[in-house]
Amino acid sequence: MRLFLVFFFSLNLSLMAQELPFQSIPKAPTAMTSENLLLRMIQCLGFRYYWATEGLRPADLAYKPSTSGQSSWETLEHIYGLTEVILNTAKGKASLRPAENIPEDFKTLRSKTLHHLDAAVALFQSMKLEDLEKAKVIFDRGGKQSEFPLWNLINGPISDALYHTGQVVSFRRSSGNPIPKGVNVFLGVKN
Repeated sequence: MRLFLVFFFSLNLSLMAQELPFQSIPKAPTAMTSENLLLRMIQCLGFRYYWATEGLRPADLAYKPSTSGQSSWETLEHIYGLTEVILNTAKGKASLRPAENIPEDFKTLRSKTLHHLDAAVALFQSMKLEDLEKAKVIFDRGGKQSEFPLWNLINGPISDALYHTGQVVSFRRSSGNPIPKGVNVFLGVKN
């Protein structure tokens, strides 16, 4: 019975790891539309984040380039908050600032970040152009709300998350654990 439980637990962990989205970027859409461009930017962020965080060790998470800089862990917490904004925008919901309930362990933080992006893609995919034109980025800071057009999602949270994902790649290289070989960000696959 004990051997069965160990096998079952190992199988579940393996399946959970396979369930994370963005191991690759989906096939490109046939039409070049504003909706598809938004989706592709989020999918590319998901792919880059997936591989930037794959196989991170505690030493990588603790790494910071200087005493005054943020650690990789703190950068991942920031990216998590940015993906919450992306998802909440897709839901038409306000994002609390500062972000709350950030997961405290790496596995959960990584999974939730990727699933935020996956859910945002699904929600944005279901919208028509007129829905996107009405979409707003909404922040709630202590009960005071501010709204911005969807364009700000691109030059704000999406671009910022891409920027910080690149920092994680650089930090992990500096801590001696570069991203896995074969990750091709141009093609969106791992060979």
